[in-house]
Amino acid sequence: MADIELRHLRTMSAIAEEGTFGRAADRLGYTQSSVSQQIAALEKAVGGAVFDRPGGPKRVRITPLGEVVLAHGRELLTKADVLTDAVDRFRAGNGRIDIGTFQSATNLILPAVVRRLLDEQPGCDIRLLDVGPADPRIGNLDLLFHYGRIEGDVEHAELLDEPYLLVAGARAFPEGPVQVQQLDGAPMVAWPPNEHQIWLERTLAAAGARPRIVFRTGGHEAIVSMVRAGIGSAVLPWTALHGTDAWTDDRLSVHQLRPSPASPWHLYWPTGRTQSPLVTRAIDIAVEAAGELSGQM
Repeated sequence: MADIELRHLRTMSAIAEEGTFGRAADRLGYTQSSVSQQIAALEKAVGGAVFDRPGGPKRVRITPLGEVVLAHGRELLTKADVLTDAVDRFRAGNGRIDIGTFQSATNLILPAVVRRLLDEQPGCDIRLLDVGPADPRIGNLDLLFHYGRIEGDVEHAELLDEPYLLVAGARAFPEGPVQVQQLDGAPMVAWPPNEHQIWLERTLAAAGARPRIVFRTGGHEAIVSMVRAGIGSAVLPWTALHGTDAWTDDRLSVHQLRPSPASPWHLYWPTGRTQSPLVTRAIDIAVEAAGELSGQM
């Protein structure tokens, strides 16, 4: 059987509903001869008549073969309409986006991205996935936030450089910036030696400071609590202190470091993959939000 065109099925459905070729032509905006040609092409494709034509103004009658074609044809037309709607929504940005992220980005950049995307496209489907720092991969994700570079065929936008700050007891250092070399041999509370902590300690060493790690614990809040208790100072990323009372706690002091260690945040997406308007918009919003956050830093 030859290929059946959707427009022929749509014309057949209109004839069945209107009763005559003439009224179907008026409804569809075709000439009556065009309607007749389309039905002739459909009948050739299915191998038989789909309508009995009594002639004149009398209503046409659908044949048994026509009933089969019309029943399945309407199903195809419904699916085609769903497909058309899905494509239109995709082009408008009303689709799905999968975003890999880490905690700081989730807390400080993604709320702005999600809020604005939902405001602009209320029907969009935004899915967030925590991606561990040990071996980040883009995989099937549309976007991936990560501090540092990742392997693979990806493109990226650099969002910001997050500075590391010194958190110390209230009178452990004079007010103002602290030279990194002043931390050499100083007692310090730190994370266990994960990828980022190893990078930080190497960066401090390259600047002339090898602090004496007296206690290691996971969690920025736990580290700040140890500093508050007088166990040692700590070098933490700006986001670890954002929104906390570390800035106003009279038992603590927060200092810029000179030179300041900084960790870059990047936003990645797969090279060569066609981006939906939703993904393109998410990138633009993320860059804007990161700029605002960088200003606060």
